[in-house]
Amino acid sequence: MAELNTGGGGGKKGGGKVRSKKQNSKVDLTAMVDLAFLLITFFMLTTTLSKPQSMNLGLPDKADDNEKQQDIKVDENRTMTILLGENGKLVSYMGMINAPLAAPKDFAYGKDGIRKELLSRRQSVLEYSASKGKPKNGIIVIIKPSKKATYRNLVDILDEMAIVDVPTYAIVNEFSPEEQKLLAAN
Repeated sequence: MAELNTGGGGGKKGGGKVRSKKQNSKVDLTAMVDLAFLLITFFMLTTTLSKPQSMNLGLPDKADDNEKQQDIKVDENRTMTILLGENGKLVSYMGMINAPLAAPKDFAYGKDGIRKELLSRRQSVLEYSASKGKPKNGIIVIIKPSKKATYRNLVDILDEMAIVDVPTYAIVNEFSPEEQKLLAAN
């Protein structure tokens, strides 16, 4: 009688184990590598195209303790002071606080508030400067944020300076007693 081979492969005669052939399985990674390079390229382009925008802010050099501070004489007809208080309070006046050319007045942020005032004051200062024979002398804005003002308020007023194109402005953190009273009112 003939022996039946039920092991299915190898054709070994006898009672040994029959091993099946292992196939080498290869995964084609070409598509994955292509996708990885596309993603890397996409993220590199989007990060270089979306650079943060910043505004130039000129700050003075640190003064030595040996040097004494020199007071700078500024034409009060060209000077506007903006006081930043708590809860978005904004007070502005023209000239000096002792004898303001325009009385202190509260304003709101935005195009109908401080921006409108800055535009009208800028125009009147340019006319004043032209009458004095110096048509390029523009408005000078002194920004005084109080300790209770928020960083957002300071950024908002700096944005207004850029929008209105104020040529000269300064951030000063010294308040006179009269200015403190203005901010404390209301």
